[in-house]
Amino acid sequence: MGWLSSYAGAVALALAPTIAPSFHSTHTLFFQQFPNHLFKCHTFSTLSLTYRKLLVPPPCHALRAAAQPSRDDYDDSDFVVVNFYHFVFIKDPQAEVTKHLSFLEGLNLDINGRVYLNEQGINAQFSGPSKDALKYVNWLREDKRFSDILVQISPSQNGHAFPKLKLRYKPSLVQVEGGVSHLPLLDPSMRAIPLEPSEWRNRLEPTNKNDLTSKEYLKRNYILLDVRNGYEWDIGHFNGTQRPNVDCFRSTSFGMSQQEISASDPLSNVDKENTNILMYCTGGIRCDVYSTILRQQGFQNLYTLKGGVSHYLKNEGPAKWVGNLFVFDSRLSLPPSVYYPQATTEADMTQISGVDKFAKCYLCSSEVSELRHRNCANLDCNLLFLCCSQCVKDLRGCCCLSCTTAPRLRPVLIGDSRYKKWHIYRDMDLQHSMKISA
Repeated sequence: MGWLSSYAGAVALALAPTIAPSFHSTHTLFFQQFPNHLFKCHTFSTLSLTYRKLLVPPPCHALRAAAQPSRDDYDDSDFVVVNFYHFVFIKDPQAEVTKHLSFLEGLNLDINGRVYLNEQGINAQFSGPSKDALKYVNWLREDKRFSDILVQISPSQNGHAFPKLKLRYKPSLVQVEGGVSHLPLLDPSMRAIPLEPSEWRNRLEPTNKNDLTSKEYLKRNYILLDVRNGYEWDIGHFNGTQRPNVDCFRSTSFGMSQQEISASDPLSNVDKENTNILMYCTGGIRCDVYSTILRQQGFQNLYTLKGGVSHYLKNEGPAKWVGNLFVFDSRLSLPPSVYYPQATTEADMTQISGVDKFAKCYLCSSEVSELRHRNCANLDCNLLFLCCSQCVKDLRGCCCLSCTTAPRLRPVLIGDSRYKKWHIYRDMDLQHSMKISA
């Protein structure tokens, strides 16, 4: 939404009270209402991994948005995934949970996912038919505490992306060591400065775009920090970022080294007062939370990517980004084309080359052609890992040889399917054994 800044001096900005259910294979939604005009930002895309050239430079996003098709062109039954978070003081979060549940149950809305509330705000990821999902969003935004939330929406082509609804009070909106209740999340000055996607992209641009080895580029005055897990980095990341050496956000410890310098910590031994730290994650909340920790450690120049990678891809496409985006739902992996808004012809699409060069099979280290994790077929292991097609075949969907002899072994997953409950496979085996004995 970088184009909004150019209008700041000319028009009065007011947040739209509602979001229209408008989808095909959509997008991030963030509405802004001007006098006599309602601008809507939509994304239309396929699932191929492509790079679309920017046809109209900012600030002309408003002209593109105004030309989008009407809401009548979309089906209310299309399933979508909605993501948002907001830090705001909630005096009685338990009562807030009850109010949310009453609204959803009262209208019998088909919503699955995770919605967590506490004294510091809300963190939500849920799926449902667009009509139901947006009723919930519109209802929430009628509350002035949540009227300005950045709502991000993407398609869920196979129905629900979550198995059930978990709407409850949670002491920590995200899991970090020691919890977050003591962190000053409600104080914007203690969080990193959010950068719009366009500004983020400009910061990553080399001074000499034709020479990535130029002294100006090599001596860039920032550290690009991926505040996600290593397995997320494995299928997609911004160029120039170091792979995080963690498999759980709770274990993140960037900038926490006290005595010895760690090679896995890009913030060790840096000038805390003068080094610019550019942080990014999937949707933004992990960066906001962790930036308060870094602020308490003395880091002064902290910046985050507003709305995270998903918001960036929606606005800037895959510029400076390589691969797919890992998401924490049944879809697991989304190509940039799911988010990128510019509608272009095939002639204007340039296939990204070499996206699979960094992605390696966890077992044999060969290149993988599919940027998507799978779970180990051994239920009691269930490790999430990248695997080439040959290793999938040789180890029957398992992550190691020992797992192939496990007692609770599930069949090899086909395509982008996900494993079902164990009793389904157990009953299938029982029926198969009965047929053999008969």
